[in-house]
Amino acid sequence: MATKIIIAAHKQYRMPDDPVYVPVQVGAACNKDADGNPVDLGFLKDNSGDNISAKNPHFCELTGLYWAWKNLEADHLGLVHYRRYFGSPKKTKAKDLYDTILTGEEAERLFEKHRVLVPTRRNYYIETLYSHYAHTHYAEHLDETRKIIEELCPEYLGTFDTVMAQRSGYMFNMCVMDRELMNAYCEWVFRILFRLEDALKAQESELSFYQGRFYGRVSEIIFNVWLQHQLETGVLSKKDICELPCIYTEKVNWLRKGTAFLSAKFLHKRYKNSF
Repeated sequence: MATKIIIAAHKQYRMPDDPVYVPVQVGAACNKDADGNPVDLGFLKDNSGDNISAKNPHFCELTGLYWAWKNLEADHLGLVHYRRYFGSPKKTKAKDLYDTILTGEEAERLFEKHRVLVPTRRNYYIETLYSHYAHTHYAEHLDETRKIIEELCPEYLGTFDTVMAQRSGYMFNMCVMDRELMNAYCEWVFRILFRLEDALKAQESELSFYQGRFYGRVSEIIFNVWLQHQLETGVLSKKDICELPCIYTEKVNWLRKGTAFLSAKFLHKRYKNSF
């Protein structure tokens, strides 16, 4: 069964040739063309078997992760995005950026020593994970999540508070891990998110399409809570976790991104779109 890394995609895009990658059309249950017909990108779809595909407008790439968790067999399972990948631990430069993407062979070698692959931490420097979310989105999403964690898994509450005060974290919902860990993580995170959906469902229609995708954003942060708790309880050791560079296949407008970040911090202007 080896390793399978799904690529969450909602449109046609160049994909890596390596068979370790499994392109998945996320939100397939709600992808319609102008005539109302289902869109077929030629990838596997997240609306077969046990799935939450219809939740994609709010759960983002997590509908792909849920589908993979429930429907794919693999010794190691993970998620990347159609424009964002793990980088090779060795190749830092190449004429073709796709040549620097982590290969299946490299992943198998890494799993001889590690159990979890994550992207290099994103540093916010002048923001904590909580304050950055509060300035760019809505703090009540995290506040409600804290209440749910206190109710469902109170042993994670101290870790939650610690992580919220950190100024860096593993983001993008990107990870690859052994099946035992992935099962444990998905059981934990989806239980919390479905309860969060019950609590905040009425707010979804009041938010813009961009801001309405908050379940996927909350999960980015609480992944760090889950992972840190595994370290604190001895389920994982630091050597079990391998950080890899994150490769973005499109150019990033850092001026625009930086301006939006500072505007959110100091002028309280929430993000209106992705960067």
